[in-house]
Amino acid sequence: MREAAEKQVKVIAFPELAITGYTCGDMFMQDSLIDASEAALDMILKETADLDLFAAIGMAVRCDNRLFNGAVCICKSKILGAVLKTFLSDGEERLFSSVSQICSKQAKICGKDVPVGADIIFKNTGSNGIDFVVGIEICADVWNIIPPSSYLAINGAEIILNLAASNELVYKDDYRRNLIAQQSGRITGAYAYASAGWGESTTDMVFSGHSLICENGVILKETEKFKRESQLIYCDCDIAKIKSERKRINLSLQKKELPEYRSITFNLNTELSCLERKINPHPFIPEESEHAKRCEDIFNIQVAGLAKRIEHFNTKKAVLAISGGLDSTLALLVTVRAFDWLNKDRKDIVGITMPGFGTTGRTHNNAVDLMRILGIDSREIPIVEASLLHFRDIGHDPEIKDTTYENVQARERTQILMDVANKEGGMVIGTGDLSELALGWCTYNGDHMSMYGVNCGVPKTLVRVMIGYLADTIPEIGDVLRDILDTPVSPELLPADKDGEIEQKTEEINGPYELHDFFLYYMIRFGFSPKKIAYLAKYAFEGKYSKDEIKKWLMVFYKRFFSQQFKRSCSPDGPKVGTVGLSPRGDLQMPSDMCAEVWLREVEEI
Repeated sequence: MREAAEKQVKVIAFPELAITGYTCGDMFMQDSLIDASEAALDMILKETADLDLFAAIGMAVRCDNRLFNGAVCICKSKILGAVLKTFLSDGEERLFSSVSQICSKQAKICGKDVPVGADIIFKNTGSNGIDFVVGIEICADVWNIIPPSSYLAINGAEIILNLAASNELVYKDDYRRNLIAQQSGRITGAYAYASAGWGESTTDMVFSGHSLICENGVILKETEKFKRESQLIYCDCDIAKIKSERKRINLSLQKKELPEYRSITFNLNTELSCLERKINPHPFIPEESEHAKRCEDIFNIQVAGLAKRIEHFNTKKAVLAISGGLDSTLALLVTVRAFDWLNKDRKDIVGITMPGFGTTGRTHNNAVDLMRILGIDSREIPIVEASLLHFRDIGHDPEIKDTTYENVQARERTQILMDVANKEGGMVIGTGDLSELALGWCTYNGDHMSMYGVNCGVPKTLVRVMIGYLADTIPEIGDVLRDILDTPVSPELLPADKDGEIEQKTEEINGPYELHDFFLYYMIRFGFSPKKIAYLAKYAFEGKYSKDEIKKWLMVFYKRFFSQQFKRSCSPDGPKVGTVGLSPRGDLQMPSDMCAEVWLREVEEI
């Protein structure tokens, strides 16, 4: 407990019957052993009175002239309560009673009246940090059809501690690992499983000390099995994330027929000076070991959505702009796969490159090469002359390189696409991605509009990964795709520099997409505040972006996110591929004129 407190641990669990050991057998019927275990607990209370720590310790509990397998919970020299085991393991019935057989609500432990039962939850109400609720179950409880932890979660427990003595068998660790991870996911909470190890009797069983900490279905920490030394594993628990997830599933709807649980409070300071867990800077990107599988799944979601649209409307042709950039490339590859699925001729895919004032040779050549190799109907329709004519029509000086200058080009391109689609009996495939939707980085009724947006659920950081994956799996276009990956992200609406290179670089204007995708994920997926997002970003991008840089681009993100909702409110249909989406029809219902003052003020205070 002292070692844990030094590491800022606030909640700790020990194994089942930890004070005496699990394997004492009939000696549990000896009062001498139970008296000695209470004396040991009394010593622990005195020795840890100064620790800002909640601990659940396994020991035998006497009540109603019966013996129960219990978890005694203590904090700052006080016994808060004892949770008693519900489902007894094989052989335990001769020694212990199930909590279902108890009559009393209290028991004498160390000479004090202590709440006992299975209907107890423990609430931290500290003034600093965040409130949280702890629930307890014991070993075999979690192996049953409806574990007590399910009811504990419905009654508010966000952290479940399981005090266990699970003997080791061949392959049992795999089952145990899956069981605990799945239960943490099922209850949408944190789950710490502490199991007996070295020191238990080996008369008939061997214990490996296999313990785990899981959160929302993910294993965060795990002990090494059969290690002789005692092992303390610990990690951060994101209570705000758990609370956010539970808002989505609304556990309270399942509470109607459950009895009320007794709530026992304690008080801890839960402010942390540092984080133990690693914060993934790219939350949309799958683990490297799963890249191929996840990318193929995402690609197939996009393809299936588009194929259904084409089939439903009996569309003859697909029309899309090919710029030589990341988004249009992914959209083209999705369209090609959809046509192959439907056994349609690739020549019915009309790819149009539309060189403008800022088009560079590099992007133009990549667009042309890509269409040629894929065998689609490749067309080129320059927009310079039409844009100059429109400038004259509306009285705009083309030397003024402002928003009008840029948007005229974007709308001219969209008009071409729509008109070609009408002429050919086709549909315009949108290429804009999720990150651009979040920032509103598109021209209203320009590239903002299409008949189906295949990339609308894919953020920019993931688009990059997808293109990289496809470069490796479609070798005939691999070189072109890799050069597209190396090209700076740009709408190419401003003239190139004197060397013919891209002058208008999106990430220099709006900020790095990896930051914006990080902000978007935690804002939409979990509803985190700007302060928490900035706090997580500090750890995720440590050494890459300073606090001031994070604050600067976070301010840009919130300003653009709120001001550009009007574009998302009328965005085209498109497939959702992950847990974050911005569709106004089901993912983000938000007024177009909502005020961002609350969020911007919080960013300023960072």
